[in-house]
Amino acid sequence: MTRIISALADLAGQYDVLYCDLWGCLHDGRRLYPAAVAALQQFRAGGGAVVLMTNAPRTHGAVARRLAQMDLPRNAWDLIVASGDATQEAMLMGVAGRRLWHIGPGKDEDLFSEIPPELADQPPIERVPFDEAEGIICTGPYDEASDTPEDYRGRFLSAHVRGLTMLNANPDLVVDFGEKRIFCAGALAQVYAEIGGTVLSFGKPHPSIYDLARRKLGAMGLRPENDRVLAVGDGILTDIAGAQGEGIDAIFVTGGLEADRFGADVENPEPGALTDWLATQDRAPQYAIGRLR
Repeated sequence: MTRIISALADLAGQYDVLYCDLWGCLHDGRRLYPAAVAALQQFRAGGGAVVLMTNAPRTHGAVARRLAQMDLPRNAWDLIVASGDATQEAMLMGVAGRRLWHIGPGKDEDLFSEIPPELADQPPIERVPFDEAEGIICTGPYDEASDTPEDYRGRFLSAHVRGLTMLNANPDLVVDFGEKRIFCAGALAQVYAEIGGTVLSFGKPHPSIYDLARRKLGAMGLRPENDRVLAVGDGILTDIAGAQGEGIDAIFVTGGLEADRFGADVENPEPGALTDWLATQDRAPQYAIGRLR
């Protein structure tokens, strides 16, 4: 049975590490949620470590710069682990070939230019036109404001015939940017998989991003047991499914992507509506909260 809590502090002392999603939990793409920031600061002040775990198809450095622009205090987190980091490892190891057709907006350039020292000795990746590609890397639609996944179906059919593997740098299907909902790379990858294409995904709920988080924590001297790790997220198919797959506890933030399902008060989900909907999703997170606070 999922327990609805009023604040992260209700669980004080039970967990040593927090995997916290960003979009929908810590910010809306434009503005931070002050109560969520305070909750992370309080968790760290109590001796816990905060890992900002995001399906952003960017490197952790690019994510950190964006959060700094949004004025997120540096004392609110310890590590950033991004889907882009995990994807970058696979890309540079040549999992989909070294001549790649890149689908995505220009803002994702850091994935190709900011190479970590431990991967600097890998042969370079060349971005090429579709007709010359050995594989695909997808970081999102070219035009997030207007493109839909169906716009890519024709080209994907050709890619499937050629046997191209797609690296999906963001398993999210959609995200809310302020008041606007936009498609993510995961929605394009879903179309490619539906027509029979091979898709390799690297963010939540897939194991690679959690493995990367454990490696980074280990480098800090932290090796918590699973029962001391807590995940927070608003994505039932990503954050919550990923936590379940890793055997760690989770808080489902009901006031994010699914806010319209649980009553008029986004801060206080209706228990009956929550229980019924979670049953349809075959998910039972240990906790739920309206908004992270």
